[in-house]
Amino acid sequence: MTRAVIFDLDGVILDTEKLYMRFWLEAAHFYGYPMQPEHVLGIRSLATKFAAEKLKREVSPDFDIEIVKKKRIELMGEFVEKNGVETKPGAYEVLSFLHESHIPCALATATPFERASSMLKSVDLFHFFDEIACAYMVKNGKPEPDVYIYAAEKLSMNPHECIAVEDSPNGILSAYRAGCKTIMVPDSTQPDEEISKMLYQKCDSLFDLKEFLRGEFNIV
Repeated sequence: MTRAVIFDLDGVILDTEKLYMRFWLEAAHFYGYPMQPEHVLGIRSLATKFAAEKLKREVSPDFDIEIVKKKRIELMGEFVEKNGVETKPGAYEVLSFLHESHIPCALATATPFERASSMLKSVDLFHFFDEIACAYMVKNGKPEPDVYIYAAEKLSMNPHECIAVEDSPNGILSAYRAGCKTIMVPDSTQPDEEISKMLYQKCDSLFDLKEFLRGEFNIV
């Protein structure tokens, strides 16, 4: 029985993956690292310790993720403060549908609470979430299952009672390992054969997700 929905933030609720792409590249190039778009795509939702290992293998053996990440946060923060963030199409509609239907809703994100809550408040979506679980609150970030297990616990539920909504392979792996019914709403990439095997459903947009959830929860 499905009782709740847990969302990823970036690329699912907020249209911020394009900003991460831009500012990871700008920050890496600032320090002379030859980072490319495919490297950014590969670390979406990936915990820093895993991303650090991956970037040392794929970009440069001396890639210093801490200084690059600090620069990326600085550059992106300045941009967001000036320009704000955009929501993904259908975000308000699916979240308001869940709220009006009294279906518990949580967030499971790699983004720290202060930054996540600030961005959500700026687009009037923060109040829709009953609980927020962030990677720094658990031992291991995505693709390990900890953050989804913790989000379910905060909702007083088991992961298998929760639908997880993700856009990236690392996030999908995290939710799948936790035991959630995992739905992909693609943002930057489509699911490959391996990821497709982990999916409960694929929805092309949050509007499609809303209609799927209507059926899943038997709401006319």
